[in-house]
Amino acid sequence: MDLATLTLFLPACFALNMAPGPNNLLSVSNATRYGYRTSCLAGIGRLLAFAGMIALASAGLAVVLQTSEWLFYGIKIVGAAYLLYLAWQLWTADPQVETATKRPEAGLLALARQEFLVAAGNPKAILIFTAFLPQFVDPSQAVTPQFALLGALFLALEWVAIASYAYMGLHMRRWFSQPRGKRVFNRCCAGLLAAAASVLLMARRT
Repeated sequence: MDLATLTLFLPACFALNMAPGPNNLLSVSNATRYGYRTSCLAGIGRLLAFAGMIALASAGLAVVLQTSEWLFYGIKIVGAAYLLYLAWQLWTADPQVETATKRPEAGLLALARQEFLVAAGNPKAILIFTAFLPQFVDPSQAVTPQFALLGALFLALEWVAIASYAYMGLHMRRWFSQPRGKRVFNRCCAGLLAAAASVLLMARRT
């Protein structure tokens, strides 16, 4: 995997990691109620769920790539369309609407389990690993090492997102709870996702 691919992957991946989905908002909620350290440690449950999804996606990726190059490019187009869909959702999201999250009553294990279940039950996460990550894999080289590297980078950036949202829960609670703050944050993430989708659509693979 070359440096140019990683240079394209990292900002696009980080935009996905930082998009305000149910797990990230859960980190904000947990930090507000239980503290920064507890919220970050609870995020391990999310990482375990994502690691399992990455392993499953990797197992089926070689078959997809060996079956048809056209199918590979089809996955690429679907992945870019999904990024645009996410961007549209964030751009048009109503900041007045707040999602009520049921909080566990006790313990780090309960919080980690909740993170795991929310991540495992999120269809968007499954789409990311089956339609987004394969776009950065070179089918002419060994697939498994490339997918392992991309997966490891995704999990590392996801940990950064967990810590960042937990920090928001502690120090930016007032700003983040305001409709204007939510709108600005949503639209910044939407712009990053739309830009990533545009670059991916224009990119060609030799």
